[in-house]
Amino acid sequence: MSQNKVQDWDFEKFPIDLKKYKPFPLDPTKDKKLTQEQKDGLIANISLLRDVVVFFTATGAARGLAGHTGGAFDTIPEVVILLSFLLGDTDKSKYVDILFDEAGHRVATQYLLSVLDGQLPVEQLLHYREAYSHLPGHPELGFTPGVKFSSGRLGHMWPLVNGVALAEKDKTVFMLGSDGSQQEGDDAEAARLAVAQNLNVKLFIDDNDVTIAGHPSEYLKGYTVAKTLEGHGLKVVEANGEDLDSLYPAIVEILNYNGPAAVVVHRPMAPKIKGIEGSSHAHDAIKVEPAIEYLDPRHPKCANILRAIQPSTYSDILLGSTKEKGACRVEFGEAVSRVLDKTSKDENKSKVLVVDSDLEGSTGLNVIHKKHPEVFLSSGIMERGNFSAAAGWGAFKADRYGVFSTFSAFSEMIISELTMARLNFANVLTHFSHSGVDEMADNTCHFGINNFFLDNGLEDAYETRLYFPADCSQMDTIIDKVFYEKGLRFVFSTRSKVPWILKEDGSRFFEDSSYKFVPGKDEIIRKGTKGYVVSYGDILHRALDAVDRLRKEGLDIGLINKSTLNVVDEDVIKEIGKTEFVLVAESLNQKTGLGSKLGTWLLERDLRPRYGYMGTNKEGCGGLGEQIGHQGLDSASIALKIKQLIK
Repeated sequence: MSQNKVQDWDFEKFPIDLKKYKPFPLDPTKDKKLTQEQKDGLIANISLLRDVVVFFTATGAARGLAGHTGGAFDTIPEVVILLSFLLGDTDKSKYVDILFDEAGHRVATQYLLSVLDGQLPVEQLLHYREAYSHLPGHPELGFTPGVKFSSGRLGHMWPLVNGVALAEKDKTVFMLGSDGSQQEGDDAEAARLAVAQNLNVKLFIDDNDVTIAGHPSEYLKGYTVAKTLEGHGLKVVEANGEDLDSLYPAIVEILNYNGPAAVVVHRPMAPKIKGIEGSSHAHDAIKVEPAIEYLDPRHPKCANILRAIQPSTYSDILLGSTKEKGACRVEFGEAVSRVLDKTSKDENKSKVLVVDSDLEGSTGLNVIHKKHPEVFLSSGIMERGNFSAAAGWGAFKADRYGVFSTFSAFSEMIISELTMARLNFANVLTHFSHSGVDEMADNTCHFGINNFFLDNGLEDAYETRLYFPADCSQMDTIIDKVFYEKGLRFVFSTRSKVPWILKEDGSRFFEDSSYKFVPGKDEIIRKGTKGYVVSYGDILHRALDAVDRLRKEGLDIGLINKSTLNVVDEDVIKEIGKTEFVLVAESLNQKTGLGSKLGTWLLERDLRPRYGYMGTNKEGCGGLGEQIGHQGLDSASIALKIKQLIK
């Protein structure tokens, strides 16, 4: 990893000459102070690698694939210094040769290291986050050549790194960290174990005071990374990350310390990148305009390539739904705001608490923040604690209601807290956006596919309901109906936009004046006699296309929208169970989703149609809409499965 193994001929395909990267060995026990030559060498390497990060992450932005620039850009100085220490460890006896990173979205670092290690062709970086490029939004071991670990979601690595340190007791283990990752509860537990066992884990925390939704110094007043780690018992040294005379000796100091230690590295996010320095905009992929302005004087060919890249297009105009699409995850915030508009701000403040986990712009809570600040609480990246706070607000059957939201993948993190909320009769409305797999360039670790884990109470427990609206109009009706209902209510949406579902006459199904959402009742989208497809959420419109096409072929196939996922509609199940077949099509986990349950529900009622189910069944391919076809959940695949079930 510490050497430059890039081949000379590769640079005809990549506009930045990475052969100019000249690593050299350093030993923290001997090279405690840099010579001017060493300092100049580090500065040159840092500048070069930062330029590469800006360029190839900007190609993701140019194609509309998003990504993350700022974090990887920030930590290049620490990475370059650590690579020199690894290069100086000639017999591999001092250090584990992996730069672990607990902030998986900084995956650009790992891809760059894979290139330098000769495991990944340098031109591959130009396909950052594209489908089937093997460069997804988080590192995945075994998927991308040269990647040495899977990071999972934010703040999951330190406990695992402790295990590596326990297995490699004679070596030091490095981990890059961030002020966002350090907010997660896993890190507090990991810190205590590292100190108790005196593990030789060395952390390098990028403390740039920027996360997705804002600045930790503003929404988590009183919290500091350095004081928190010191409180756990780690040795902590603070440094200016943009000054090698500050950063280098700090790293040397903790490497020469026996036991767990951290350098808390202070810098603005994306330093010296005009237009995004110090802002939350730098957390995502750098936009094309500031990237061009940054690269033009350094690497004009890179700037010209960015000018030439066209955004990726992915369209699937289908029968039975509109051409226009809406974002249900945003509509959640609009729908909640409309409910709150009906009552005074004082009443809202006394009855409702909305708790954000640094994702308000992604989950629609920013709408509530803007329109109803009286109920809004900005909090950090602390899903377990934030959910429990919302639950505590609405606990003990009080006439109060907590609202919580984050990504669906993170629902797996609150299972124990959910049990406590149920036992304390909490009233909580939770919105889990980014459900399923559609447009999930962050790939497998961010798939929101185990939503049924949330329905884990006993039969006589405090009520739990799972709702997955089919479009924005149904999101409105569901929120209006269930907002003030008692119990635990979970509403799901996708990262992708979805079209509006149409009736056979071409009007919008869920905007019809006769439509009323009833919890626990399924909607018959198309009535059939030969068999039924049961679907919901982002797969419903795809299933509808398949059904309408087969109906045109003379097959009388019906379609059910099961918007309440975990309640049996006795009338509907009897109707579908008397036909020839039932097929469940969904984007949740094929092992744990609706398909794994509906067959049992049918048999319990002595209903025996031929039965099939389709869901997410394999690791992702990266990219955006390509994920649906990769899982075999596109309308053509649904139609094929239907035909296989018809005798």
